[in-house]
Amino acid sequence: MSARTDTRTPQITPIPEGLAERAALLGGPEGILGDQQIHDFVLEQLAGQDLDGKSICLIVPDGTRSVPLPKVLPAIHGALDGRAASVTVLIALGTHAAMSEQAIDRLMGSTERGVAATYPGWEVVNHAWDDPDQIADLGVISAEQISELTGGLLNGQPMDVQINRLVVESDVNLIVGPVFPHEVVGFSGGNKYFFPGCSVHDVIDISHWVGALITASRIIGALGITPVRQLIDAASDLIPSEKLCFTMDVAEGGADLGAIAFGDPQAAWAACAKISAQTHITYVDKPYKRIVAIVPEMYEDMWTGAKGFYKSEPVCADGGEVIIYAPHITEVAAMHPGLREIGYHNIEYFTKQWDRFKDHPWGELAHSTHVTGLGTYDPETGEETQRVNRYFATAISKEETEAYNVLYMDPASLDLDALREDPDTLVIDHAGEVLFRLASDRDGGATTDQ
Repeated sequence: MSARTDTRTPQITPIPEGLAERAALLGGPEGILGDQQIHDFVLEQLAGQDLDGKSICLIVPDGTRSVPLPKVLPAIHGALDGRAASVTVLIALGTHAAMSEQAIDRLMGSTERGVAATYPGWEVVNHAWDDPDQIADLGVISAEQISELTGGLLNGQPMDVQINRLVVESDVNLIVGPVFPHEVVGFSGGNKYFFPGCSVHDVIDISHWVGALITASRIIGALGITPVRQLIDAASDLIPSEKLCFTMDVAEGGADLGAIAFGDPQAAWAACAKISAQTHITYVDKPYKRIVAIVPEMYEDMWTGAKGFYKSEPVCADGGEVIIYAPHITEVAAMHPGLREIGYHNIEYFTKQWDRFKDHPWGELAHSTHVTGLGTYDPETGEETQRVNRYFATAISKEETEAYNVLYMDPASLDLDALREDPDTLVIDHAGEVLFRLASDRDGGATTDQ
């Protein structure tokens, strides 16, 4: 494998004309949808589909995504009841830890009665990404096609396409999930719930590494068909069963919907990505010397809580600091112990020492760069320089934090009220959903070739 070591942004193709219009859409960038509106829209859309006697794989996000599933799932249950031969709810974990029964109840709004009573007839399972018996092989995307799809970022590397067996064996896959600015693909949602949501390491590692080569600060919030989106769509084309999708634009805080779209995964994604670009990107006039990203408790470790960094770092001044404030977080990434071996570094640290790191899981390498941001590495001197300083203000000890090559800050030392009054500091509540960018990016700096 060879990888480009510069960080020029490859061409990001605009969303094809007419793609978003293929989807049915309710709502928009302004206002909140009522529960009855959502219910009626879901029933109407599914009434027009050929689902009678079909086995349905209903794919939903895990608890690290803000989305009010209880506003949508009861209507889906009503629409499928008596029609579908079976419904299996598959939680798209990627490689996150499996959700407990109690956590699933909270996610699906069945805390009082439990899932079985709330959604009779449905079976709910975690995506078993670590169980080979639960994984189906869909074939290989050739190295030549990978090179073409990534604009030459990745050469000589084929991609094995594997996915949860339920996706392949069901007659219909129905994705239900939100769309947000995303550090790997530009905007999340749509086919991303297949890959990496229901896949395994090869697709996850390759797609995340391509995003890392572009760099998170350049690709996040890029409204268009990014190289990573192209990889995901190409892999999804190999799924033999029918694919349908509800995408949602979620109001900040995760309790309400501003919009919901339905169609094939690409069309439904495009419809809500255009809206999310208006509702989930906040533009500021100047960079801040200090950013405090307050990470909500839905993120249980730094692997997921690091979204607070991705979505705020673009508006941090050169030499400034981003503080990930999460007193509830006690560990970095239990599911990815290899991350401690490499620590957190910028992209040049890895690409300029590729022989040293090429056999390490690429998904961990990518995550490492995402939590570091832009910077340089001089292989002659071994000197690594970051554009910004990043701190973990968590329950992780100072010694452990520094072992990951991250600066430590005692969360108790921060006076959040005082920091909110400081004009050079940006304090972000519920960090990890809204992307912050400079106003100078509004006219295309984040979405076009650079």
